[in-house]
Amino acid sequence: MKISYNWLKQYIQTDKTPQEISLILTDIGLEVESLEKVQPIAGGLEGLVIGKVVTCIQHPNADRLRVTTVDVGRPELLNIVCGAPNVAADQKVVVATVGTTVYPNEGEPFKINKSKIRGEASEGMICAEDEIGLGVSHDGIMVLPDDTEIGMAAKEYFKMEDDYLYEIGLTPNRADAASHLGVARDLAAYFRTNVTMPGVSAFQTQNQDLVIDVKVEDTTACPRYSSVSISGVTVKASPDWLQDKLKVIGIRPINNIVDITNYVLHDLGQPLHAFDADQIQGKQVVVKKCAEGTPFVTLDGQERKLNAEDLMICDAEKAMTIAGVYGGKNSGVTETTTNVFLESAYFNSVSIRKTAKRHGLKTDSSFRYERGTDPEITVYALKRAALLIQELAGGVISSSVSDIYPDPVKPFDVEVSYDNITRLIGVAIPAAEIKAIIESLGIKVVSENDGKLFLTVPAYKVDVTRECDITEEVLRIYGYNNVEIPSKVNASLSFTAKPDKEQTQHVIADMLTANGYLEIWCNSLTKEAYSLKPEEAVKILNPLSSDLNVMRQNLLMPALESVAYNQNRRQPDIKFYEFGKTYHLINEKYIERARLLIILSGMNQTEQWNQKSVPVSFYNIKAAVDAVIGRLGLSTYQSEEISNEDFAYGIRYYRGDKTLVSYGAATIAARKKADVDKDVFYADFDWALLLDMVKKNKIVNKEVPKYPAVRRDLSLLVDRAVTFESLKTIVFKTEKKLIKNIQVFDVYTGDKLPEGKKSYALSFTLQDEAQTLTDKQIDAVMQKIIYNLAQTAKAEIR
Repeated sequence: MKISYNWLKQYIQTDKTPQEISLILTDIGLEVESLEKVQPIAGGLEGLVIGKVVTCIQHPNADRLRVTTVDVGRPELLNIVCGAPNVAADQKVVVATVGTTVYPNEGEPFKINKSKIRGEASEGMICAEDEIGLGVSHDGIMVLPDDTEIGMAAKEYFKMEDDYLYEIGLTPNRADAASHLGVARDLAAYFRTNVTMPGVSAFQTQNQDLVIDVKVEDTTACPRYSSVSISGVTVKASPDWLQDKLKVIGIRPINNIVDITNYVLHDLGQPLHAFDADQIQGKQVVVKKCAEGTPFVTLDGQERKLNAEDLMICDAEKAMTIAGVYGGKNSGVTETTTNVFLESAYFNSVSIRKTAKRHGLKTDSSFRYERGTDPEITVYALKRAALLIQELAGGVISSSVSDIYPDPVKPFDVEVSYDNITRLIGVAIPAAEIKAIIESLGIKVVSENDGKLFLTVPAYKVDVTRECDITEEVLRIYGYNNVEIPSKVNASLSFTAKPDKEQTQHVIADMLTANGYLEIWCNSLTKEAYSLKPEEAVKILNPLSSDLNVMRQNLLMPALESVAYNQNRRQPDIKFYEFGKTYHLINEKYIERARLLIILSGMNQTEQWNQKSVPVSFYNIKAAVDAVIGRLGLSTYQSEEISNEDFAYGIRYYRGDKTLVSYGAATIAARKKADVDKDVFYADFDWALLLDMVKKNKIVNKEVPKYPAVRRDLSLLVDRAVTFESLKTIVFKTEKKLIKNIQVFDVYTGDKLPEGKKSYALSFTLQDEAQTLTDKQIDAVMQKIIYNLAQTAKAEIR
């Protein structure tokens, strides 16, 4: 939110500098994210001066140029070559001297340098209004009145006042501060002074020639609707002061009527809408909801299908605007408008928020309505705008103020005690100061009894409804910095369950990071199209957008978006991991599951001069999985191949009916959804299950074996359907004590083998911890293994 320093000073009198005000605003809860010096127009006319053309003669080498001498209040005259057709002697003009940077309406800023133009020296530039941002005309140079003082700074002549712009990071609960008036209220509370409100006592109805009948059908969505009609207006450009106010805060001036509604919006925080009264059919305005699917063309020319819950402002025949959000194509004020119907309403914040999100519209009006506006300011804002319209566009007030407010919004009644405020803040604040702060915030003290205050909180403070809210208001005005940090710290011993979840997670994260992986954090909100089981999707009631309307059911799809984002920016080699949660709705119960995702794509390592880069493969993700499982100390589990909607191919490790991890290649369909065109391998761990298993692990220390290990190799011919895992299981069932390890060191499938067969070359490591193995013992074990492999897996020794 942008706030002007000069604008604020219209409400409060202060000698504080903009920098001091910035610190104060941050201290009282309105964090200033940036502060910059600004001018209504680019450059602020810096370096431009008023001069007088002393002589003007034809350029000897150019028909369209003139050679002039200009007096700018210096001892010497400036020689300036000028191409404007209207330049003449004795004119008072605006001059850009050498070294000045000029900011034209179009094109880039440029610096004035001493130069020669067609052989004649030029020491500056005589300016047209569009060349310095003061207007749009380029018919010739600006000619000023004869009594203009020579040498005066153009900035001073045009009353170009420097301003300072605050960018405030407004939190959603501070709807009361979404305007210059709201910010001024907080500053006034801090300074213990009053806000100076613009007067509206001059407002009066002059005739009843333009009465528009108003009817509110949905008083829940529109609790209050105020309006008035103004006839005989002249739509034109706004005066400089109004344009300057809007330009400083980044609002583009349009015309005097629209500019006034924007000015009041940012001044008071009350959105307004000005209708062309002659376009209102039947001289009737109806606030209602239209039928589902009704087409409506908005100001941007886009046709939208209305929802049955969208509140609309209609006339007797058609919808004119989406209430509080966006205007219709033909509802606004144009250059031909002569009669205006002015709306100032209070809409239900939830209704406006849903409509704005539904249509993907975000406007200054919806921003304020969504958070909650002041229901008591609608008529005041209406009169303020009407008086400004009369002042800047002429016209007469041609109706009484219509104010439909059947069920007035009541202020909040809150009871607080001095003791509770002191206890929550943690510092003893005098009761008189607490009361003074409360009253300075516009909160009325109804009564005081036995250390308690009975308060009435104005309706515009939508987030102050409880004692703790009052305490927060007191604390932010009192100052967080005034609450000292105690020198004494109290602590207590607590029992920590084993394993320490955070520490275990850090151990695995450190290991993966040390191996070149980068941790990512993806949004838990994602698009419904990513849900493999839509019936289990946890849907968001008020989604920010259609791409963030459900909670994720897996970590893969958001991570694939990260892969695509990096690969599209020439970062093709991906090694990511993420600890996160997935969300499911199963049997009407919401379930959160802790997961760990590891994802690989691109090359396994960066290009090196002494070795070739190779793409990542299934075995790279397997190595990462085995490293995690091994680091957690898990050794007893089974594995099997998988091929389902989650993986193109892969393996899962499991115990009983519980899956520890599934890993393999992402499917083409999943990659296509995220627009990833390279192979992706990933592993999906059930992190909660792994932590539960780690809890049962026991650490046992063993001595280094004293006796040597022995290796034996076997080459087996088996059916292609036989897996290494099944062979490994047979071997360990045969001999558990002496067999320490089994590895595959070669696999062969080819036309030299019988059809449907493959060859495995296995290595066996044998070791006895009590003695040195003899050849006889080793041969006996290997014969048993060969026999059982032949009987169970139909293996043939090659």
